[in-house]
Amino acid sequence: MNIKDTIIKIATSCLILFSAIALAYALFGLQYEKFDYILLSFAVVTIFFSSILQIQLPRTKLHFTISEALIFVAILIYGGEIAVILACLESLYCSLSFHFKGINIKPQTIILNVSISVLGTFLTSLAVLFVTPDFHFGIQQNTITEITILLSLMTIVQFVTSSLFMSLHDSQRAKRTLMTSWRELYFSCLAMYIAGAVFAGLIIFAISQFNLILTLAAIVVTSVVYLIYRNYLEDVKKTSSKAEIAERERAEAEKLRAEQAEKHVEELQIHIAEQERISQALRESKERFRHVAFHDGLTDLPNRNYFSEEVKFVLEKTKIMPGFRFAVLFLDLDRFKTVNDSLGHAVGDRLILNVGKRLKNAIRKGDMVARFSGDEFAILLNNVKDVEEVERYTELIQKKIAVPITLNGRQVFTTVSIGIVMSEDFYEDSQDLLRDADIAMYLAKEQRKPYLIFDKSMHTQAVSVLQLDTDLRYAVAREEFCVYYQPIIDLNTMRLKGFEALMRWNHPKRGLVAPYEFIPVCEETGLIIPMTLWILRESCTQVKKWQDYSQENRNLMISVNLSGKHFSQPDLIEQIWKILSETDFNPSCLKLEITESAVMENAESAVLLLKQLKEIGIKLSIDDFGTGYSSLSYLNRFPIDTLKVDRSFVTSMSESTENGELVRAIITLSHALGIEVVAEGIETINQLHQLRILNCELGQGYLFSRPVTPEEATKFVTNYDSWADFAPVERVNLPNIQKINKVNYLN
Repeated sequence: MNIKDTIIKIATSCLILFSAIALAYALFGLQYEKFDYILLSFAVVTIFFSSILQIQLPRTKLHFTISEALIFVAILIYGGEIAVILACLESLYCSLSFHFKGINIKPQTIILNVSISVLGTFLTSLAVLFVTPDFHFGIQQNTITEITILLSLMTIVQFVTSSLFMSLHDSQRAKRTLMTSWRELYFSCLAMYIAGAVFAGLIIFAISQFNLILTLAAIVVTSVVYLIYRNYLEDVKKTSSKAEIAERERAEAEKLRAEQAEKHVEELQIHIAEQERISQALRESKERFRHVAFHDGLTDLPNRNYFSEEVKFVLEKTKIMPGFRFAVLFLDLDRFKTVNDSLGHAVGDRLILNVGKRLKNAIRKGDMVARFSGDEFAILLNNVKDVEEVERYTELIQKKIAVPITLNGRQVFTTVSIGIVMSEDFYEDSQDLLRDADIAMYLAKEQRKPYLIFDKSMHTQAVSVLQLDTDLRYAVAREEFCVYYQPIIDLNTMRLKGFEALMRWNHPKRGLVAPYEFIPVCEETGLIIPMTLWILRESCTQVKKWQDYSQENRNLMISVNLSGKHFSQPDLIEQIWKILSETDFNPSCLKLEITESAVMENAESAVLLLKQLKEIGIKLSIDDFGTGYSSLSYLNRFPIDTLKVDRSFVTSMSESTENGELVRAIITLSHALGIEVVAEGIETINQLHQLRILNCELGQGYLFSRPVTPEEATKFVTNYDSWADFAPVERVNLPNIQKINKVNYLN
């Protein structure tokens, strides 16, 4: 930094300091008795009028407003203190208004503008007092001559101080001399200050004479001067802009011609060589892009696009060669996600690479193997004789894939599920054929079969499932679901204990749809989560009404099935508690039924979730016990209140002594763990008597009632002893059950 810059920075700092002192002096010397509504109106006009009538000086970022004249008026009428404060506020508001309009004004520039305005106004008011120490601030006390002289003095002082201060700032920023900046940029400001002084004089003279004509004349003259000067500035700006644009275009054109002339010879020399290089590169890139577009990046096998084109070709071939047949095999690795999750994606890629090599080595000459995506492959078998040949080849593929692969020192076993499609006359599009192979593969995976051959019923089933999914989503919006209630009976007293809430779908065209049709689809799509919460809310609301019906119904229970999908919902507890709170339902009267498979698949997380449900008072039940994992070691860990014996065991109790012993064992185990038992599927008096002999606490089934509507279930609530006529049987203690002839109580 040179001496000049240092001096300018010091001068700028002093300017800000002196302006702050001047502003403080004005604030402390303020005469509050001068404040009235006229001064307030005058201040509002002075501060905010500048944002409307403003003129930007050409080739600068400075704006001068009509408020310069109003500041002069403020000095002559109200004194320097008020004028300094108005100048400060007017300059600050003007700068901030530009900033909020999107004009880039730095905070330092705003401070400098305010400082210049404050110090210039302060020095102007001092000059007035210095020249005319006996000057009386106001309108009536001074002559026109005195006011004219003072306005001329103020114009000169304000112009000199403001222009010099602004030139000082510009010379530092633009690296120009002080006089150069003052002469080129700010000398033209004198006309604005003169116009402001004239307007100020006219205002004061008009006010002092209370002459409307003079006041209007002042406004007209000022407006004319303002418009003339503004038009002048706009003309200057347009002319300057056009000149700059023309000069820039001319310079750019000259530069472009020079560059073109310099490069022309060089371009001519390398043009032929470049064309040859480009042609060669295009040929190479064309082959490379073609290969990339039609091959898998990991295995370098043909991809789906290549395979689809090949299938399209052989489809056309079947039309011109009637005896030609082919088959498409769609393969998907089983449990590939387990390999990725346990050993990492890098090992998973190596597994895919090894499988791809085995498939490539296994295909016949003229056949094709392709990788579609992830763990999916496809094989095209050309010129096959019959289905038996394709099945033999499929079994060979499965044997080769089943051989363990060593990855990172670990042997990895994998199998594949395969869907097979034979070429048929009804196929017109290769995508339809691939779609059907995909359908057959997924059905093979679902049914845990090594392979399946596609038939039309599979496609019909897939379309039916898709339509069912679509109808289900509309059913949610149209509120087509309803709740049916099946009574749960206390087998000791033969009185109503509660209900199990069961979802029913009242389809507008098909009527009531069986749950086994739509519940699996809801599980797969995730619709089961909002549906379960809906049925929980509906059943709690309904049972609460039944509980309030009479004192005998106060402890009426409701059982609701909880899907395994809910174990992955982090806010399940909050959602259930919200429903209980909104329905004012006692948590101890709610029983959530969970299947064994849902619990055992997420054993650790299930324990934590079930304990949280127990903490809020909800009872828990294992549904369809004995049909799933039946891990007895987990029963002691889970906070279970009830085991529900599956209907398959109850139904066959009279047919097989083994099933009877199994039911007895479940009941014995449950009682040993302090768990009550519910038997479902009770359909005969004989089954009821056997369960009562075995001390089974609760039961439900068609013997008592089918699932019914809320209106029909209300009849059971009002008639609490609907099943009191069932003949009682003698109860026995289970430890002595061996003393009873099995034939007596099992038949």
